[in-house]
Amino acid sequence: MSPSVPVYSEKFSSKYRHGWRRNGSIGRLIRVVLLASVALIMLACTTTRALRESDAACTSADPDTECPRDSIQHIQPSGSTAPMYSLGFIEVDDQGQLQRRSQMLSVLDEVTRVAASDDNYISVVFVHGWKHSAAPHDGNIETFRAALLRLSKNEQALSLRLHRHPRQVIGVYIGWRGESINAGYLDNVTFWDRKNTAHKIGHNGVTEILGRLDAIRKSKDALAGGQSDSRLVVIGHSFGGAIVYSALGQILESRFIEPHSNPLSTADVQGFGNLVVLINPAFEAQLFSTLSDMSLERATYFESQLPVLAVLTSETDDATKVAFPLGRHLSTLFEKGRAVDRVNPISKATESVDERDTNVTAIGHYPTYQTHYLKATDTKLDLVPGGTNESSAASVVDVAQQWENDAPGKVIEFPGSSLQRSNASAGRNPYLVIKVDRTLIRDHNDLSNPRIAEFISQLILVASQPQNLAVRKTQRLGSPTQ
Repeated sequence: MSPSVPVYSEKFSSKYRHGWRRNGSIGRLIRVVLLASVALIMLACTTTRALRESDAACTSADPDTECPRDSIQHIQPSGSTAPMYSLGFIEVDDQGQLQRRSQMLSVLDEVTRVAASDDNYISVVFVHGWKHSAAPHDGNIETFRAALLRLSKNEQALSLRLHRHPRQVIGVYIGWRGESINAGYLDNVTFWDRKNTAHKIGHNGVTEILGRLDAIRKSKDALAGGQSDSRLVVIGHSFGGAIVYSALGQILESRFIEPHSNPLSTADVQGFGNLVVLINPAFEAQLFSTLSDMSLERATYFESQLPVLAVLTSETDDATKVAFPLGRHLSTLFEKGRAVDRVNPISKATESVDERDTNVTAIGHYPTYQTHYLKATDTKLDLVPGGTNESSAASVVDVAQQWENDAPGKVIEFPGSSLQRSNASAGRNPYLVIKVDRTLIRDHNDLSNPRIAEFISQLILVASQPQNLAVRKTQRLGSPTQ
């Protein structure tokens, strides 16, 4: 018998022909939607070119209007008593490479020019975060300019009080493509893409920029026989905090170890530059684990120890408190972790650090690593730009003395805020992981509160004191009100 041959009825054949057509139509629709989505994303992509095209220096009271594309700006605010400050822009691409090497060299030349003079300076580097860039009128640039002006005012007032020449303030804004898609709420899906980019940038070009700025500071110090008052401060916000920590994390660990190479050493712990500040940083607590363990083990710090690292995270920063762990749970799904016990020499308690938790929790939200709580107070601040702020200068001296007397559980009063150390954290531990009151930093991108700006300005000036404790106290005794 010959094999049976299936016979398809006309009805059966027609049914499947219509099904194929219908499915084909759906497939074509899906392809159209996908192509349209890709086209929309491509059209919405932000520029990959440098946004500051000129290496010339511009002097202006309104640089966004008069010199929006210049990489170096000398800013003289309106008002005769307002101090001048400088701001340079250095841009990197998604691979962490410099957009234009000539741009970096021009900014470094500007810092070198000041360092080669008789004047001292405070150089403040700011690395912006998610959804920001080096474009004119960017909100982070405007906030940074306001912070530089506040620091200039406080430095001018403090120098009058201490009978010394005020240090020139030089800002360096490191720009990168913090916003890869400019399409309304669609840019929220770039959170994890930008996180990966931030770490890549930190491991590449930013390390060179920060290293060169630190080398200029060290050269200035060497010329002054180790007594220079020039300082370098690095600030990173959001993914800018991830960039900074990627660039400096291992350096901070190695510089913590250096004084301990000699068991009899009485040297203080050194950091990178003079202070690193991270605001709402978007990186996992696991990256901070080694530094936390080492700083905890030391247990005691000398009276001369200055702050080295300050991590500030708002208690209502949902980007790092909610979105961050959700994404990390997915990206670490197949990673293994274990519980690590450590004995806290201050509280005498055994603390359990779960690696699975530290790997999915942003640094500022991991309770075991928190050393401080920053609370808002009702103190009114001078919000008028220009002029000097004598009360702030007095506060810097007072805060510096409170820091020297710091101990577990103590409170340090700043203008507009109070900083309370945990009972389980050693006094003068130079690594501050600070949970911040929601009224000081409302959310992930809020940098506008003058009280948080004053806190950071004061912390910079405290960290910018001479390393030698005797010199510090001599300066204070020479102040007019003491």
